[in-house]
Amino acid sequence: MPNDGSLRLQLFMASCGVASRRACERFIAGGRVQVNGRTVTELGSRVRSSDSVAVDGKPIRPVRSKLYVALNKPRAYLCSNRDPQGRPLAVDLLRDRYPGRLFSIGRLDYLSTGLILFTNDGELARAVSHPSSDVEKEYLVEAKRPIREELLEEFARGVTVDGIRYRIKRFRFKSSTRVLIALSEGKNREIRNLFNAHNVALSRVHRTRIGGVALGKLRIGAHRALSDAEVASLRRSAGDGTRGRRD
Repeated sequence: MPNDGSLRLQLFMASCGVASRRACERFIAGGRVQVNGRTVTELGSRVRSSDSVAVDGKPIRPVRSKLYVALNKPRAYLCSNRDPQGRPLAVDLLRDRYPGRLFSIGRLDYLSTGLILFTNDGELARAVSHPSSDVEKEYLVEAKRPIREELLEEFARGVTVDGIRYRIKRFRFKSSTRVLIALSEGKNREIRNLFNAHNVALSRVHRTRIGGVALGKLRIGAHRALSDAEVASLRRSAGDGTRGRRD
């Protein structure tokens, strides 16, 4: 490891709040990053504080303060920083209070509602959203007809849908058509894929908790800053060892 004060380019970008480190790697590979005016596509590239770094031609600098925000995402909002189709973006609901660049920690699909976290801390985002982190996510799922307990027990044992293995961590009925479901992996559209594969039509998928951060009484479309205790809880849940890391 070099001891000259340099950082891997993707780590420097994450410290600037561009995106998670993995997403930054995709930016580099896609030719979207310039160092001292030259496009860099090598993931092993390193930069120093004296270097000029830009993404899509816009200069970036390390953020002075880290931001951590919880949003109650409405239905039909996209968890992305841009959309060629022009659909509403969840991040735009934060612009009135947080004009700087933020990105979501993980995703919540377009039609689902509830808790989504935003930050400019790329390393925490990586730690929480990585499949190996085992950060628990809880959802309130509502179906158009009663849900069989036997079906949920099958989901808890694990099922394969289109070659992908899914398994819920636990469940608890709120009524015959409403159930709280906890996941640890959180694969893309996991809950919808499970129920759709068994011909159970869902009317609502609403995330209520990520690790130790609960949605609580936050109204739809509203947001709030996370407390220091909640951020620390996310770090513990994700086994985040990034603080103090040198690369």
